[in-house]
Amino acid sequence: MINKGRKATLKIYESSRKRIPFSAPILLWLLLILGFLSHVATAQQPKVNVKALGSIVMNVSDMDRSVDFYSKVLSFEKVSEFELGGPEYEKLFGVDGLRIRVAVMRLEEQNIELIQYIAPKDGDPIPMDSRSNDLWFQHFAIVVSDMDKAYAQLQKYKVKQISTNPQTLPETNKAAAGIRAVKFFDPDRHPLELLWFPLDKGDPRWHSSTEKVFLGIDHTAIGIGDTEASLKFYSELLGLRVAGGSINKGMEQDNLDNVNGAMVRITFLRPQTTFPGIEFLEYEKPEGGRPIPTDTDSNDIWRWHTKLVVDDLNSTVKWLRENNARFISLGVVTLPDDKLGFSKGVIVLDPDGHAMLIVEK
Repeated sequence: MINKGRKATLKIYESSRKRIPFSAPILLWLLLILGFLSHVATAQQPKVNVKALGSIVMNVSDMDRSVDFYSKVLSFEKVSEFELGGPEYEKLFGVDGLRIRVAVMRLEEQNIELIQYIAPKDGDPIPMDSRSNDLWFQHFAIVVSDMDKAYAQLQKYKVKQISTNPQTLPETNKAAAGIRAVKFFDPDRHPLELLWFPLDKGDPRWHSSTEKVFLGIDHTAIGIGDTEASLKFYSELLGLRVAGGSINKGMEQDNLDNVNGAMVRITFLRPQTTFPGIEFLEYEKPEGGRPIPTDTDSNDIWRWHTKLVVDDLNSTVKWLRENNARFISLGVVTLPDDKLGFSKGVIVLDPDGHAMLIVEK
């Protein structure tokens, strides 16, 4: 496109030379180039800009057990709990006869939502042999002020770990050097991560003076098969901006992921507001990560929903349909109440099958 545009610009310039005095070519060049660049920039602007990531939504098999875990182990506060059902929610989640129990849990400024299906019964559990490079893998990362104290909390409650122990990323990884991390499971085997940032890494909010150990949610991370395809969906179609990235490998990454020979291409994206963000995890090694099953249902325990907030849901859905996105919901659903914190919503799948709950307040 740029080469064709340049040729067209040259033709206009050559024809214009016959009518404009020789002293004007520089000005003409500037006007033509600026006009062309403006056209290209406008053409590349996404029609949708996600304002913020809302709640991270997870299915659980035992609500009381999960609320207890997130409250006692990770210092979340239960904000509300309620039941939902009816045709609007059936259309939104694509599940007939739906009745769900929802608990909203808050850590500082960020929320997660836990959903237990009353009807129909719970879907499939997370496979016991699930690995970090499987494409259904998703976690969210909690920032801590003191990794040793946070890790002691995991040990106190005998939390099942993915990592051997907290890992410090090496100096050879300049983008992530000095960051400490450990991965573990919640009671339903949802992967979670604790992060500690040195002073030269992370957002300034994670370095404020506090006695609290658990500070907030930095991002949710998803396993993907192709970074470029995911960027087209999240950046070009939804307007999230790339805010950083790295290639993570070596003994520390192996121990963190409990995967031998790990080499992970990481890309971090942010919405208009800074946090939480979305992190891509493309495992270049080891190969053989399994895709999300095509028969995955909204009530399967491995199904996560990441809430994305937009200003105009109808135009967003139109734009996504024009670009052949896959939908779970039967069109835009207007809800009968505001219990979930939004008025209209739709669930769409990304290129790897991760579910995005796109909402309008």
